[in-house]
Amino acid sequence: MLTTDAARLLLFPATLLFPAMMAFAASSDLFTMTISNRVSLILVGGFFALAYWSGMNPHDALSHVGAAFVVLAVTFTFFAFGWIGGGDAKLAAATALWLGFDHLVEYLLYASIFGGILTLVMIRFRTIPLPEVIEKQEWVKRLHKLDGGVPYGIALAASALLIYPETIWMKFVQ
Repeated sequence: MLTTDAARLLLFPATLLFPAMMAFAASSDLFTMTISNRVSLILVGGFFALAYWSGMNPHDALSHVGAAFVVLAVTFTFFAFGWIGGGDAKLAAATALWLGFDHLVEYLLYASIFGGILTLVMIRFRTIPLPEVIEKQEWVKRLHKLDGGVPYGIALAASALLIYPETIWMKFVQ
């Protein structure tokens, strides 16, 4: 890893890519119930660029890739059964790439808890009548549909952002 203060200063903007993409994914899922493939692709490309620039050794990088493949295999299975959306599956895998095995269990635990809370909130939200002023908003109508999905990208992003300050990426820029 880079150790000079100048190198850390140069890498700091790159470490902001992850939280920015997580925020974008969450808001996109909230308003459109979709997470673009571009989000996952940017996260994957950003990981490899930052891993290279930070001097991450190949063994550690492969470990992060392994975490991503494990999550992708599990979430693809969930997608095949219709339990989650494809964007959620890809976002979870791209997030695992950044977090690696060191933070994977913690991430999945928080994502499960936040996802459960979000699901309960959505169920309750769908039982109450909407005020006239917001019921005409297309994204609100989509969220309010009884048979609508849950924007699980919000839970995935919140979990990732909770853990990110403890990752290697933030430790080397402090």
